[in-house]
Amino acid sequence: MFKKLLIVFVLVLVESKGAFAQTATDSAKVAVVPELSPKEQSKLQKKIRDSIWLLTHVPQKATRRSAIIPGWGQAYNREYWKIPLVYGVLGIPAATFVYNNSYYKKTRFAYEALFKAQSGDSSDIAAIDPELRGLSIGSMQNYRNAFRRDRDYSILWFLLAWGLQVVDATVFGHLRHFDVSNSLSMHIQPQLNPATRTPGLSLQFTVKEKSKKPLAIAR
Repeated sequence: MFKKLLIVFVLVLVESKGAFAQTATDSAKVAVVPELSPKEQSKLQKKIRDSIWLLTHVPQKATRRSAIIPGWGQAYNREYWKIPLVYGVLGIPAATFVYNNSYYKKTRFAYEALFKAQSGDSSDIAAIDPELRGLSIGSMQNYRNAFRRDRDYSILWFLLAWGLQVVDATVFGHLRHFDVSNSLSMHIQPQLNPATRTPGLSLQFTVKEKSKKPLAIAR
């Protein structure tokens, strides 16, 4: 009995998804109106497609996707031009991590080899990187510590950049549902600070949420 109910539920879910997709497809089709030019028809169809996309857009999805894969949230918000910037910002700390980690391993090995040489074991001296030969054990220790520090900083900068692109996808995902056109109202009025008894200006922006109603479609 449970298996039958599960099969019925899956079938209903598939049918509902198909019906929604068909409705979205039909809504995107606009009948040719003789009074409108082809250019105006194209603009109207674009507005309808954007309206349908906005109805199905969920800002939380942009947050989750950018947290999983950098740039995925920006792609979900249709801000494709930001994707190269995201990977460019992430690529800088990634490259510095590779560089610093490589030289940290080299200087660490060289320092351990020089330390062993002081005890009479010079077996690892020949394996020191040619770029590091001739340095004293004190200088080698300083270089090792510096490369290790810079490597750790690269990890922190990478995590910070990752978090910033998640914040960007979240903020602009929410802004997609607000009217940011030139019709925004701005109100400026004088104001007196009661604590310091000094005059000032109060700046207020009025942002209205976009209507969730679909556009009327001419048939």
